[in-house]
Amino acid sequence: MTSLNDPAHDAATSGARHASTSQAHGAPTSAASASTDDAGASLTAIAAARIAVAALLDGGVQHVVVCPGSRSAPMAYALAEAAAAGKVELLVRIDERAAGFTALGLGLATGSPAAVLTTSGTAVGNLMPAVMEANHAAVPLVVLSADRPDELRGTGANQTTIQPDLFGEHVRFAADVAAGSNPERAVSTALSAATGAFETIPPGPVQLNLAFRDPLVPAEGEGLPAAAGRQRFRIGSEPLVMNLPPAPEELPERRTVVLAGHDAGPVAEAFARAHNLPLLAEPSSNSRFGPNAVGAYRLLLEHFGPTADQPIERVVLFGRPTLSRPVAALLARSDVQSALYQPVPVAWYVPGRRTELPLAELSDLAEFAGRGSSGWLDTWLLAGSAAQHAVDQVVSAVPAATGPSVASKVWQHSRGQLLLGSSNGIRDADLAALPAPDPAATVYANRGLAGIDGTISTATGLALGGHQETTVLLGDVTFLHDAGGLLLGTGEEVPDLRIVVLNDSGGAIFDLLEHGAVREGGRYGDAVERLFATPHSVDIAALTAAYGVGHSLVTTTAGLAEALGQPVQGRSIVEVRTDRSSLRQLHTRIKDAVASAVTAVLRGQ
Repeated sequence: MTSLNDPAHDAATSGARHASTSQAHGAPTSAASASTDDAGASLTAIAAARIAVAALLDGGVQHVVVCPGSRSAPMAYALAEAAAAGKVELLVRIDERAAGFTALGLGLATGSPAAVLTTSGTAVGNLMPAVMEANHAAVPLVVLSADRPDELRGTGANQTTIQPDLFGEHVRFAADVAAGSNPERAVSTALSAATGAFETIPPGPVQLNLAFRDPLVPAEGEGLPAAAGRQRFRIGSEPLVMNLPPAPEELPERRTVVLAGHDAGPVAEAFARAHNLPLLAEPSSNSRFGPNAVGAYRLLLEHFGPTADQPIERVVLFGRPTLSRPVAALLARSDVQSALYQPVPVAWYVPGRRTELPLAELSDLAEFAGRGSSGWLDTWLLAGSAAQHAVDQVVSAVPAATGPSVASKVWQHSRGQLLLGSSNGIRDADLAALPAPDPAATVYANRGLAGIDGTISTATGLALGGHQETTVLLGDVTFLHDAGGLLLGTGEEVPDLRIVVLNDSGGAIFDLLEHGAVREGGRYGDAVERLFATPHSVDIAALTAAYGVGHSLVTTTAGLAEALGQPVQGRSIVEVRTDRSSLRQLHTRIKDAVASAVTAVLRGQ
């Protein structure tokens, strides 16, 4: 490792920039790392911690999630001093995995680096899922892992393991700061890497492994400063809309579609509108609105295939497409040219591993896309309207609540911030959520790795970071996976958070994949149900009561609409009880109805 206390520090910084460049493209290179030189170290643990905290705050850290522990005590005391002075907001969590995802949500809501502090040992390892998500989603997450001093490493000392570089390629930068040394330069470099200050790399997680030597507590006579009013950090809370000038008339007319994947942003909507092109936007794109947006688009793609009267010629991609096989099939078509708008480095793909042409300038993208004829856009809008009507008819014919009907209502009623859980929830929204003329909520999803980990904790971080009402839609398995995220200690700030749980007593998504056909065929008995669906009989009302969270139960779409009409104050659970046994058949009916409706529209033109 390179020392941050000698002239080779410049090499370490350069290495961070180079390694992060590779990491931004997903290349299999080690994360940049550095260690401090223990020679001549003289700072006490408390003094070093105070320097580290000051550097974190100077670098833009506004929130720190603190997990209790003894080795991390110097940082905890220094943070308590900063919080008393109104310089930082602290959150305390006993579960490090929940803490990591809470920090992730804070980073998503604020756009600023959020930190999470743990003691040594397994506590650090529990952060791995959040770090992995932050890596692929380019979220500035700062891991502050406390460690034993060098003389105790490798001796069998309690809670001592190999923590430096624990997260490997998943962090942009890692520094092992020796006990007694000045951590300021390590913190500064880490924050530069976390926030994407190096122009060739995206933002992302970093690790500062901070070794502390006894004593770990403040000196006699020291205490908290006089309490100051806690500063509340706020961000712009309104969903974004932007405008672009109309496409030049000299651009050729082309049968192009604009595909807005996760985190595409409002530029995708503006581009589609400016170029008179149909907009196919995933729910977490924050582009699913406006006059050109087409709902239920994934069921329309087969009607614009290579043998259709009006086949798609080109695709302009914004953001990361993650949700459906029809979209993946579209991007894989050899007869369709595609381009990816990439003005800044991204963390989700390796250069050369995707077929789209990356373009950094909107002017180049405009030349590639051309402009749509009025007939091209009208065809898509008519087909989209017919598809949406068909979906609504099939879904409304079912008296009980279903995944698509629940997602549609949540989408319609959400304001402020909306988090869509992985698995079926976000896909139901992609199928059934009607694009609005203007965006009503900023939409989030953990699509970096699309795991169900930490969804409640992420939503809590979003709500506390954005200081506005937040709704999260998730399935029962996703809910149970992070039920510990409901735990807030006495005195901890309670977010305005509504959690909608679609409870069908297991993992329904597998029925919509090929495993559903295996189950129907009965060739493996109950293996699919047990091993994939993981059925359960958890009493969610009793579970949430144990955490002191309000609960209501609904079974119909009308009951859900009534529950969603109530103001979001504090935390509440809306459990929507439903049956997954006929889910595969429901989706078959939806697909057939859409195909019939769209075929009739296209033939009538």
